[in-house]
Amino acid sequence: MLDQMSPNLDSTPIDEGKTKTDIMHVEDTSKGGIQMLSLDSIEQTKTGYYVWLVSIAVSVGGFLFGYDTGIISAVLVVLNEDLGHALNSSEKELITSLTSGGAFIGALAAGCSADKYGRKLAIFLGCIVFVIGAVLQACAFSLAQMAVGRFVIGIGVGSAAMIIPLYIVEVSPAKYRGRMIGLDNMSITGGQLVAYGVGAGFAKVSHGWRYMVGLGAAPAIILAICLYFCPESPRQLMYHGKSEEAARVVAKIFPNGTDLQVQQKIQHMALHVEESKVLNGEGGFWKQLKQLYVVPSNLRALVAACGLMGMQQFTGYNTLMYYSSTLFGIIGFQNPIEVGTIIAGTGFGCTFVYFLVIDQFGRRLILLSTMWGMAVFLAVAAIGFHWIPVSHNLALETNDIGWPAYLLLASMIIFVVFYSLGIGNLAWVSSEFFPTENRALGTMMMTCTCWGANIVVASTFLTQMENTTPSGTFGFYAVLCFIGWIAVYFWYPEVKGMTLEDIREVFNHGFGVKYARGVQKEMVRQKKAQVESQTGVTMAV
Repeated sequence: MLDQMSPNLDSTPIDEGKTKTDIMHVEDTSKGGIQMLSLDSIEQTKTGYYVWLVSIAVSVGGFLFGYDTGIISAVLVVLNEDLGHALNSSEKELITSLTSGGAFIGALAAGCSADKYGRKLAIFLGCIVFVIGAVLQACAFSLAQMAVGRFVIGIGVGSAAMIIPLYIVEVSPAKYRGRMIGLDNMSITGGQLVAYGVGAGFAKVSHGWRYMVGLGAAPAIILAICLYFCPESPRQLMYHGKSEEAARVVAKIFPNGTDLQVQQKIQHMALHVEESKVLNGEGGFWKQLKQLYVVPSNLRALVAACGLMGMQQFTGYNTLMYYSSTLFGIIGFQNPIEVGTIIAGTGFGCTFVYFLVIDQFGRRLILLSTMWGMAVFLAVAAIGFHWIPVSHNLALETNDIGWPAYLLLASMIIFVVFYSLGIGNLAWVSSEFFPTENRALGTMMMTCTCWGANIVVASTFLTQMENTTPSGTFGFYAVLCFIGWIAVYFWYPEVKGMTLEDIREVFNHGFGVKYARGVQKEMVRQKKAQVESQTGVTMAV
């Protein structure tokens, strides 16, 4: 039984006959070949409802992320002079970018505390910050008060953006890891959609923006309650020597696994935890941070993860979330908040499609299939804006909404389709690249990259539109998307279906694109052989 397991898990005997099927080793002595591929048999068992419910529960944090970043679009349109005066472009950029600045700080705080105090506590503290930020915004009567509220809510957003994907990565089975992180992504876009709906509902209510921002406290309270029923990450428990508790969590995640399979999974984790401790010694936080940069494989993982996250932000998508109502007002739509809801709804629908296909088609193929489309339709948007008469201060110089406005709307919708099917969601999966000893800090750096780039985009978008014209701005982001496609082709490996313990080996082979391709082929071969041994039917290659 699990409670009777010896703390010294390495001493647990493993049946010799089970080894070949339960833990598979693939040897290749050729240069650059596959050195080892471990596959715990428990990963092949049927997953129960428990881990799905846990992932759904913590994904409420993603909803908060989406709601609090999306609601500002509607708020900026209806603020009028409620903060003492009508806001100019610079003040709108300030309010918007301060959320990103707070998120940067929140990601740092969560990353520094996640290993020492656990993932659950970091999420809970984020809930408290969300509630405080919502109250501060709803009670704001000046620009300074609103700015403080947006900064505080940003701290919660950054914490949620960093810790929740990390938590889901560590509790999810390898074969469903992309899909379970997709639940968080779907919650983010769902939160953005709800934000637009709430914005439209309160747009004509006196001081309705206060209700818009204040309602953000409710999901935070729900998440705090849900956390009571969620376990700590088993890998986090193993790292702190709580092997029996970790085994109980693994048994809940894999309810159809045998006691032996649970033991083997724990042994696999223990092996890599011990390796992690040897690498880090007693250096604590600074030693772990140093390991991210001085160990070549860690640095390559960091470059791949942070690079993709930076690309995600420099597609310019979040400018649509922050300024879509302003943008569609500029080009002449009379109900810009309702039009912006179309953008948010498209993002949510495509994220659901992403959720269905991510673990089937893999990360790399989806990225390469979608990033070119983003570049193309941003270029189309630039062309559409060229034919819309807008002054240097972004005022529409005609009362007619002609075909260029509808072309711009259509191109933005299609751009969001490609974004939401690909990099918009996939960038958050990259926390799987980091080894146990550096996963929290690696995810922290990845999230800080997100919000650092977001600050640049959010604080310059309207100014860039005024100084370089809307066409020039959208053309600029189109070029960045194309550069991102090239970077993914050369430097982003495919790791679908691989355990977290095995992914670390990928970056021991450069950026691992070729090596990971070989691993994927070997996994297909192993699965084919397993099916043939069980059915007695030879499968076609």
